[in-house]
Amino acid sequence: MSLQLIQQYLPSYPAHLHAQIAQLHREGKLGHYISQRYPQAHHIQSDKALYDFCIALKQRYLKNAPLPDKVHFDNRLTVEKQTLGLNTAISRVQGGNLKAKKEIRISAFFKTTPAEFLTMIVVHELAHLKERNHDKAFYQLCLHMEPNYMQYEFDCRVHLLWLALGKMETELKQASTLQRGSQEK
Repeated sequence: MSLQLIQQYLPSYPAHLHAQIAQLHREGKLGHYISQRYPQAHHIQSDKALYDFCIALKQRYLKNAPLPDKVHFDNRLTVEKQTLGLNTAISRVQGGNLKAKKEIRISAFFKTTPAEFLTMIVVHELAHLKERNHDKAFYQLCLHMEPNYMQYEFDCRVHLLWLALGKMETELKQASTLQRGSQEK
């Protein structure tokens, strides 16, 4: 079952990395791998702090890109929905003009992650201000803004996998306990 989840969370990575992650999981060291690499949490907890963080990165690396009108944490963006960040343009007619408001939404999940993972998702969404598709130019822009972008993305996926595996194991234990309880009656 864990191999299926590994393939789900790390779909485009080579088999030898899948094997290493599976080995770390079997040894109970997957969480330790993440906490050793990323021991520091960040302090960005409010939408205003997230907006300020996002705008500082945008101003440093994407001076000519349009400013997002709104940046905020969104509780509706979840791993289960396979959405951790969104970059949208909401068009409205005002008088005779069409106005587009750019909005970046980041999953509230990132409030509790290491700072590097928050940086990775913000860089990803900012890159969409200039590059709409996930192509070579998009990832080059991500790497321009954060040279460790690819490593952070991989490790964030490993972190998400570790959380999913832990959740799955907890559910299996609960189901086993319920089954034993009903058999004893």
